[in-house]
Order: sequence, then C-alpha cells, then structure tokens
Amino acid sequence: MRLALYTGIILAGGYTCLTPALAADPTGDWRVADGVANIRVAQCNGSIWGAVSWEKEPGGRDEYNPDASKKNRPTLGMPTLIDMKKKPGVDLWEGQVYNAKDGQLYSATITPAGADQLEIKGCVMGFLCGGETWTRVGPPIPASPAMAKGAPKSTGAAPKARHDGRHRACARSPEGRRRNQARSEGRRRPRRRHLPTP
Repeated sequence: MRLALYTGIILAGGYTCLTPALAADPTGDWRVADGVANIRVAQCNGSIWGAVSWEKEPGGRDEYNPDASKKNRPTLGMPTLIDMKKKPGVDLWEGQVYNAKDGQLYSATITPAGADQLEIKGCVMGFLCGGETWTRVGPPIPASPAMAKGAPKSTGAAPKARHDGRHRACARSPEGRRRNQARSEGRRRPRRRHLPTP
C-alpha cells in the first residue's frame, strides 16, 4: 500500500515537473491571431523556423514582396519565422518574421505563453513594436535527429518526417534548400535508353 502511495506521489511530482517543459515548446502548428493561416513551427539546425501550413483562403500570393521575382510565389509553404535563436536562460527566441501583408522583414521574438499560446512581437528600427498571440492547433513537433544541430549526416534513407511535411519549414530555409539541392544532385543518374531490338 505504501509503495503504491509513494509511486503515485513520485509520478504526480514528475508530471508537474514535465508540464513547464512542454509549455515552453514553440514547435507545432499555430493559428495566427486573425485566423487566416496556420504556421508550422519546427526546429532546424538549432534554430526555430516557421512556414505557412494552411490558409483560410487558398491560393494566396506574396504580392507585396519588394523583390519582383517573389511577388507571384505562393504564400502556402512560405517561411514566416526565420532563424529564431533561443536566448539562454529564458523561454524566448529571437530572429526575424516576414509579414506577407506588407512584404517586410522585422526583428522579432517569440515566447510561449502556456501550452496553447505563442506570443510574437516584431519591431521596426528597434522601437516601433507590435505583436499578437497565436493559438496552438497542433501538438509540438518532436526534434528529428536529422534536424539536430551538429548531428552526423545520415548515409541511410532520409527520415520520414521530412516527407510528411512536419519539417517543411526547415526544407524552406536557405540551409535546407542547399541540403535538398545537394541530395537531389547526388541522386541524378544518366537516363538509360532502351533501344528496340531488331
């Protein structure tokens, strides 16, 4: 009886110790404040990246981007949280956010506010700041060994997580594009032509 009681106390204490760690995880799917999109947030080589994973009105284009070559790119899959680095000792990540509504990059921070909310704040020139709170719509994304910083390069098959879209934000980062390009170049083989037999 005492063993069961002690085990219950230890398990309950262990659960309370784990809850804050889960609350501080910014990865997962988040609905933006105005409800027009979901952002999938994932770890990529020690940084946090986020990309549009769902749109209320499909078919959006990045029409306000100052780069003319990007004005017609789809907003679905587009990076929004860019290279967010964790500040030591606090649950805060700093980096950049891309706002498709005006085509601008802003210095930004993200901070988990409980398990189901993410506060994002962006600033122009360091003092004109604004922010909003996003709501969790998908669970945290487990760190993938292939996405971990300093992880040895795999010689085997690619992890399935990359193919089911969970780490799409990483694939869209500059480092992810270089990695994917290198992989595809390594797979290219000359096409065999079969000649008809006479």
